[in-house]
Amino acid sequence: MTEEKKYLRFPLPYRIEHWIFMLAFTTLGVTGLVQKYASNGISLSIIRFLGGIETTRTIHHTAAIILMLEVIYHLGVVSYRLFVRHDRPSMMPGWQDVKAAFQAFVFNIGFSKNPPQQGRYTFEEKLEYWAVVWGMVIMVITGFMMWNPIATTRFLPGEFIPAAKTAHGGEALLAVLAIILWHMYQVIVRHFNKSMFVGTMTEEEMLHDHPLELADIKAGLDKIPVSPKVLAHRNRIFFPVYGAFAILMLFAVYEFINMESTAIANRPAPENVQIYAPLTPTPLPTPLPTVTPPPQSVAPSTWEGGIAEIFQQKCAMCHGVQNPTASLNLTSYASILTGGVSGPGIVPGDLSSSQIYSKQTAGGHPGQLTPAELAIIKQWILLGAPEK
Repeated sequence: MTEEKKYLRFPLPYRIEHWIFMLAFTTLGVTGLVQKYASNGISLSIIRFLGGIETTRTIHHTAAIILMLEVIYHLGVVSYRLFVRHDRPSMMPGWQDVKAAFQAFVFNIGFSKNPPQQGRYTFEEKLEYWAVVWGMVIMVITGFMMWNPIATTRFLPGEFIPAAKTAHGGEALLAVLAIILWHMYQVIVRHFNKSMFVGTMTEEEMLHDHPLELADIKAGLDKIPVSPKVLAHRNRIFFPVYGAFAILMLFAVYEFINMESTAIANRPAPENVQIYAPLTPTPLPTPLPTVTPPPQSVAPSTWEGGIAEIFQQKCAMCHGVQNPTASLNLTSYASILTGGVSGPGIVPGDLSSSQIYSKQTAGGHPGQLTPAELAIIKQWILLGAPEK
């Protein structure tokens, strides 16, 4: 029995790119949806397994960076095929795809006995590809706004931040469902397509899914020959242009990550200035009434006496009721004692076990307290963190 002839569909670089994209997408889907539905029991279990909400967000951001780098590489590969090798733009939709979609519809409902004849990429595959392109545009824009909220509000009203969060989460949910219900069905359930694993398809599989491409291969029309001299000339133009473009895109990714160094600008430390200096008393025949100096300001020592106001000013934006994804709520006395995923926020009398004090002492926190405010919080904890 002779082995059935096989045709190369996806070379190794194509497959590596696909699996990098798949791993980054899966990581983003898991770490993003558990934050969108943070109160769900499964989400809480996954967040604990990953090491807490901060670690989950770090993993999510890392996967986003990998995906952006993959997009830069993909743009270079596609540009090379189109502008250097002059390959057919086989992923571009056209009128033939509209007719193929209609033919598939009448075939699936039993009004036709013949399925559509399609080329290298079917209309279903083109829909998936351009849906990914559109989704990437949405996710990059809204992701930038959520990653850099203060920078965003320099140009747009603050209402755009929660709108971006809603759009980001909705597009993520749509993308995950599309992959599970559409892509996985087409590749695994409908018939197991191994080409992204082994790179090849049998002649029978090509006849079933891509008969027009098979006809082009047998006729020698699948690749446009390019002379080495012409190819070298095109390469000399392409690589400097794409190199400059890639550097510009990498700089954009760097700015995406580092544009916002802190969420809230720290207030300058208050100066200690003597505002009252009593004069040296001079003996007089008639004693004057004693002058009482004005009372000195007293640092807050209870939750209701001023501690709550400090947390409201510095922490409520990220750790309040308006941000349901935050595991730590610092807007009430009860919630600050309860804490979040990493443990209690404040432990009365115990600085080392108080997560808030430890985070603030380390420095570099988005809502970093001033040294004076941190000293007040320290004194309050050591006094037993009284409420009233």
